[in-house]
Amino acid sequence: MVSILDSIALTKTQTIALVAIVLVAAVSGGIAYFLWSENLPPEEDIKIGFCGDLDNVQGKNAWQGAVLATEQINAEGGILGRNLTLISEDDDDETPPLDVAVASNALTKLITLGNADYIITPAMGATIVHSFQDICAEHKKILFTVRAVNDEFTQKVLDDYERYKYYFRVGTMNSTASSGVFFDQIMTFVNYTGFTKVAYLMQDSPTSQQIASELDKSLPEQGLNIVYRGMISLVTTDFTSSFAAIEASGAQLLFPMIVTQSSISFVREWYDRQSPVVVCGLLTSAQESNFWELTEGKCDAISFAGQPAVGGYPLTNKTLLTREAYMKRWGESPTGGAVAAYDTLRFILPDAIKRAGTTETDAVINALEKTDIETSHARHFVFTSSHDTLMEADSSGGYSMDHTFVCMFQWQNQTQVPVYPREIMEEAGATYKYPNWPGPWDNR
Repeated sequence: MVSILDSIALTKTQTIALVAIVLVAAVSGGIAYFLWSENLPPEEDIKIGFCGDLDNVQGKNAWQGAVLATEQINAEGGILGRNLTLISEDDDDETPPLDVAVASNALTKLITLGNADYIITPAMGATIVHSFQDICAEHKKILFTVRAVNDEFTQKVLDDYERYKYYFRVGTMNSTASSGVFFDQIMTFVNYTGFTKVAYLMQDSPTSQQIASELDKSLPEQGLNIVYRGMISLVTTDFTSSFAAIEASGAQLLFPMIVTQSSISFVREWYDRQSPVVVCGLLTSAQESNFWELTEGKCDAISFAGQPAVGGYPLTNKTLLTREAYMKRWGESPTGGAVAAYDTLRFILPDAIKRAGTTETDAVINALEKTDIETSHARHFVFTSSHDTLMEADSSGGYSMDHTFVCMFQWQNQTQVPVYPREIMEEAGATYKYPNWPGPWDNR
């Protein structure tokens, strides 16, 4: 006969046995899962497709910015545990005649053969960028441009969000904002010099036409006389006739917009003829650290627009770190396109993916739309509702340094010195410099 005590003891034995079985099963299952998961292939890298003219200055510099950002992200463990892989195709977008078929084929190859997850490009020509927007919309790939300025690119996001929500502009101003910034820069130099006779010389494009139209309205309202308006071809390299006409007009201040290597011959011509005009404007090649050598020192007293990292102004906590890292990696200072490409892959995209918790396209788009992050060129980088980079006017009529901001530097004795806005010039202990030959500045 089994007693109550025996019955209880038997139940305990059964319980202990049951627990042991469960533990063995759990451990075995854990080992099995561990062994199974160990044999799983690692998660694939996040692929970044770079589409640019790798044989030309702006494409090369933007590519170098992208490479540096990729290396740094991977050194820190990647994004969500996944490394970045940077792949590229040469689109010849800086090489005349700017063949849209060549550029489109390069981008399509990055997506269909390279399996790129995200696209970044320094292309800025309207026809090419429109094509890129359509290709990325078709393939549902997020596209970042880092030099394109046309208003119409981001307007498409507002007009047809579902199709063009994949497009984002980083680093550069749109045409409307550019007009405002260039106006403010010209007025700053008018205040420095007291000059009232203004000329402009621009490489002909829809963007420059829009900017010229805005300056035609805003400058005369401030009592300035636009004495010369010049539009030249992208392939112009001889500026003899342009300078002859500018000088004949009596211009005192010349605002150029030259986004190709032609700015080298432009500066040399200005110096060789000792043209009696001060130059301040958009000369993309002047951002390069070897521009002094490229012009044989003839760029002294030339003023040019550039992002803070270009000339080393510490706008944010990251600006000088970016500049120093770029110079250490590549032996030269970064251009605006290089900084924008770097910031896109180093800060903006990783931040969005981390907040989204996934690389799923719509989730990343949603996160990008909520971006508010410090970058090399903005204390608070924010996208507008049209996926444009945010720039804001301040109470003084200039532009706020809290968001994307463009400085102006002047070459002085082989160094890029900040000269716009006035407060950063004074903060740096710098002064504006005139050319060392006779001109209207002699009467000041």
